[in-house]
Amino acid sequence: MNFIQQAKKHHIKPVVGVDFRNGNSQQFVALAKSNKGFENINKYLSHFLETKTQIPDQPEFLEDVFIIYPFEKVLELNLKIFRENEFVGVSVAEINKLRFSYLKKYEHKLVIQQQVTIRNKSDFNAHRLLRAIGNNLLLSKLPVTEQCLPTDKMYSATILQQHYKEFPFIIANTKALLQQCNVNFGFDIERENQNKQLYGNSFKEDCDTLLELCNAKINKRYKNITKGVNDRLQKELKVIIELKFVSFFLINYDIISYAKSKNYFHVGRGSGANSIVAYILGITDVDPIELDLYFERFINPFRASPPDFDIDFSWKDRDDVTKYIFRRFKNTALLATYNRFKYKAVIRELGKIFGLPKDEIDKLSKGIKHKKSIATPSVIAKNGLQQNNNNLATKQQQAEIGNAIVYQQQEIDSISKLVLKYGKLIEGFPNYVSVHSAGILILDKPIHYYSATSLPPKGFPTVQFDMNIADDVGVFKFDILGQRGLAKIKEALEIIKINRPNDPPIDITDVEKFKKDKKINHLLKSGGAIGAYYVESPAMRGLMQKLQTQDYLGLVAASSIIRPGVSGSGMKEEYIKRHRYPEKRKEANPILLEIMPETYGVMVYQEDVMKVANKFAGLTLGEADVLRRGMSGKYRSLSEFKAVEDKFINNCRKKGYKDNLIFEVWNQIKSFAGYAFAKGHSASYAVESYQSLFLKCYYPIEFMVAVLNNGGGFYSVEHYIHEAKMQGAIVELPCINKSNHPNIVIDKTIYLGFGYLKSLEHLTIQRLLTERQLNGNFTSLENFIDRVVISIEQLTILIRIDAFKFTNKTKKQLLWQAIFKLKATKQKSKQKVLFQTEQVRFELPKLESHWLEKVYDEMELLGFTIKDYFKLVVEPYLPSVKAKEMIKYADKKVLIYGLLVNTRYNKTSQGKLMRLSTFIDREGNYFDAVHFTDVMHQYPINGMGIYGCYGKITNRYGFCSMNIIQSKKMSIAGDPRS
Repeated sequence: MNFIQQAKKHHIKPVVGVDFRNGNSQQFVALAKSNKGFENINKYLSHFLETKTQIPDQPEFLEDVFIIYPFEKVLELNLKIFRENEFVGVSVAEINKLRFSYLKKYEHKLVIQQQVTIRNKSDFNAHRLLRAIGNNLLLSKLPVTEQCLPTDKMYSATILQQHYKEFPFIIANTKALLQQCNVNFGFDIERENQNKQLYGNSFKEDCDTLLELCNAKINKRYKNITKGVNDRLQKELKVIIELKFVSFFLINYDIISYAKSKNYFHVGRGSGANSIVAYILGITDVDPIELDLYFERFINPFRASPPDFDIDFSWKDRDDVTKYIFRRFKNTALLATYNRFKYKAVIRELGKIFGLPKDEIDKLSKGIKHKKSIATPSVIAKNGLQQNNNNLATKQQQAEIGNAIVYQQQEIDSISKLVLKYGKLIEGFPNYVSVHSAGILILDKPIHYYSATSLPPKGFPTVQFDMNIADDVGVFKFDILGQRGLAKIKEALEIIKINRPNDPPIDITDVEKFKKDKKINHLLKSGGAIGAYYVESPAMRGLMQKLQTQDYLGLVAASSIIRPGVSGSGMKEEYIKRHRYPEKRKEANPILLEIMPETYGVMVYQEDVMKVANKFAGLTLGEADVLRRGMSGKYRSLSEFKAVEDKFINNCRKKGYKDNLIFEVWNQIKSFAGYAFAKGHSASYAVESYQSLFLKCYYPIEFMVAVLNNGGGFYSVEHYIHEAKMQGAIVELPCINKSNHPNIVIDKTIYLGFGYLKSLEHLTIQRLLTERQLNGNFTSLENFIDRVVISIEQLTILIRIDAFKFTNKTKKQLLWQAIFKLKATKQKSKQKVLFQTEQVRFELPKLESHWLEKVYDEMELLGFTIKDYFKLVVEPYLPSVKAKEMIKYADKKVLIYGLLVNTRYNKTSQGKLMRLSTFIDREGNYFDAVHFTDVMHQYPINGMGIYGCYGKITNRYGFCSMNIIQSKKMSIAGDPRS
């Protein structure tokens, strides 16, 4: 598809087909005479890709397809009878053989088949390197059979005619064959919507269905249908019908209806979240009237593609929804994505195939930096690469080498130079085809009309082109995603039913009630949103404390303000200032304030870019939407971008705006348009956040268990356990009579799951749980051993983690008892014994143990400890303050001791590196600290632990943090057994 598109741009006739091979053995080449032929080739190829079977020597008859057999293959098979569509290909290297072959008499069947893999010797070297990487071989060990021939290159038409001048009929046959090949697709402005056009039997039926659904469901969303609601609905329906996107809405509604029938939660977002039709149908849960969502962001008469619906399901439910889509709709496939070679990865791969030692590869991949010019590297023949004609680089080579990346400025040997040179050449090459994270295609025509399909591990047919080509040809994806936030909500509700059976049922869809709940909103402004989807990160919690976010609209704004574009343009700071201090809003430009009163004249959402482009600069809505899309990284076109920029500036000058205002506004647009959220997108996230916050507020322990059972989120397991304790939970280690594979909660006690024990085998857990379920709790260690088949190694893990705590025996007593009982030196029978034999009991001496032994057992087996980390510190604590007292010490230097929760690098506005860290103090409260560039290397953060943080407290809009002056990791007590 990409080739056809590029060929048309360069006024070249594209001829497309497939080179069918078993490994490196070429069976035949199939060329498409027409789009039908292209479909037949794709269908035929897909059979072998999906079943992973060998391609036959001769294919079945494929309509509108030419089959060209390689000359050598025809001789090998001794073929003498050919179908009308079958030909024999002769390469330049095979011309001499043809003179003496029986095939010479088949004049009307001979065509030129000159394989093209490379352009020149440099390409040949790169090809061999890639083959060595692909086969995981040293370059010197690469067999000739795994490479193309040096002659497999492009020849000009003149040179080809010269080679075949003795056989003019071959040239004539080839030209005639190529002239018959005509495959056409409409790209870009010529494209047509290729998605499934009809949901039902006719367009009229679809329109009637959509209208009926809207009329039937509008009362569920709006108790009072105002003129504004009705006008918006009619306006949307008119455009949806005119642009023929009716089926797109009905298909999404169908998917959502299935999910609801299975009690699957979902979140509908993307530009489609700006649609009242989507809201009424239940595809989204965002009211565009309440939020004044910009209609033209989701759809407009200038937009050729349908709106985006990104539909999130629980990570546990997504696969079933995907299976339903494939069952329900006929022409369905997953979208592909191309993974390309990254420079550092290429360096590592090339270093391996050249046989460089690991430390040298590490140096080359880690210590690389750009340098404007380096000495020209010779291509060394002894290393398996062909010698260049001379060692003097051409201007092109000098330019390439000038941009090469070298290891520091040290001398490097010739092989390392080759690694760096060819790393730069191979960088960006396609590495392998993968599956797009969310894209599903539902088309009118068969999938094979566009592409062959394969079956990746996901088990669904997947096309061979990516989203950019799909979009260009009018194939628009449906985005079906999986996320953990919804799974947390769903599981929390299930846990609450079990743990609090007498509580009234919860309507988690009653988001309007949650939005008005003061306790829930207090969690936002106080930074208490740990565990809640999308709002729990330190940066987000800090922002909401600065904004004092305490309502739905405030959360919607915060979700977009935190994005890098708004943040990077300086608009985040300006928005906070104007939000907190109303008098500062007067500083806004009056025109921008009138366009965006809700955000105080600050661009926050993608819609704001369109509004400003339209109302401030006088661009049409179509041009404004092109501007928005053109600025996103996926669709950036420099020429289109420049044209819109010029028009923006010229229009503003015509309106009489001064250049400093024009360029201030334009730079704001340019700096963040590609990163900002659509307002409806932010609002969709905010709905899910409120559902999580409701559970966190009223059922905090059950909610934290659900968070833990679904992979956590921004923080580590031990931090979510800490948060559960802060909410009043008692946390117990895994217990053989209470615990399951995931965590469970009984009243306020959380029993950690066996799944945390990294060395405990899944089969052991399964046996334990099955036996307990069938025959009741275990009464003692002996009883456990008699009932569960287990090795001494696996039993030791359970004893060391205190899973037999209920026996009131020490771990050491239990370990000795286990050894005696299992007779550790003998093989344990897999068969259960019918009659239990009396165990010989030994009188053990008193075995001393230390509480620190338990801490280190937990760290080894779980990866963390549930004990108080602060009690492990062996150094004396100096006088310090608590996190909640920071506001008293603004602009003063203080010492706070904190357990590291999270740390990450960031860049200052000058581009310098700094470190942002979050800690909890001895009372369990959070504080944030910044290591600026000058102290970052001097006082590094070395992994988890307790740190003494000495620095200056800053107070920004009521949110306090510390600028570190000095920090130190505190020494902790060692394992007494060491």
